[in-house]
Amino acid sequence: MARIYRQLDGVLLFDKPLELSSNTALQKVRRLFQAEKAGHTGTLDPLATGLLPICFGEATKFSMALLDADKTYRALLRLGQTTTTGDAEGEITAEHPVEVGQDDVDAVLAKFRGEIQQLPPMHSALKHLGKPLYEYIRKGETIERELRSVVIHELILNSFSGNEMDITVRCSKGTYIRTLAEDIGAALGCGAHLIGLRRTAIAHFNLNDGYNWQQLAAMSDEERAACVLPLESLIPDMPRLQLDAGQIKRLAQGQRLGLDTGLPDGKISLHGPQGFIGVGLLQGRRLAPDRLLTNVAKQAATSSP
Repeated sequence: MARIYRQLDGVLLFDKPLELSSNTALQKVRRLFQAEKAGHTGTLDPLATGLLPICFGEATKFSMALLDADKTYRALLRLGQTTTTGDAEGEITAEHPVEVGQDDVDAVLAKFRGEIQQLPPMHSALKHLGKPLYEYIRKGETIERELRSVVIHELILNSFSGNEMDITVRCSKGTYIRTLAEDIGAALGCGAHLIGLRRTAIAHFNLNDGYNWQQLAAMSDEERAACVLPLESLIPDMPRLQLDAGQIKRLAQGQRLGLDTGLPDGKISLHGPQGFIGVGLLQGRRLAPDRLLTNVAKQAATSSP
């Protein structure tokens, strides 16, 4: 019997397991929830675990904020070894004795807080001429890359013993943690590579509020549905504006509204009689539609007097 998929809108905070690609995890979760449409925000490598927000249905329209948001990771570094990929998947290229102490580690980590420069790794999905860099490296080609500015908001040493270092990193979009591991190792003079990575937060979403596969698979349909966060959870800090049915209908037709809202110019979370309807753009007391729910016209019509 063919599987029946349904319209489902909202966000699931999924705890991605080890050795599963982000896309494979997405498809497994989508089938479990029998959702017609789903997408994820922020790829995690197969060797990384942790927070992978799954956006169902209309949530994909409002997920861009998560792609640009700060992210937090727990990372485990192996000192004294460098690899071809900067992580445990690669072959060891060099080994050095680890002759560093706590003071050395503290001093080096201090240099990596704030705005830093990173060279994107060849083993990454960053594109060159329409192809990800990892496709070039598979052919033995190395592409010249430019340094990129990223921001390390927090860099906390959880533990350091022997040749292993456990750190927590809160960083800006575009930060490569394996590159950070390599650069820390180089600054310590012994080299390093990443042997474990777990994403614990994206923006305001925290892994503590997430669910793993075993938990979800053991639930009833009703219990799983209760795990899905509403669309508005994607934009909690956006100013909110209440509209009536007539105003919603005009926006749905592409019209701009003249409103004295008292809100600052920028994106606004829009709500109607039946709840959240999308995002508008306010500019000089003129409100234009930015991203509206697909059924907003129907919602406005049923709410009209």
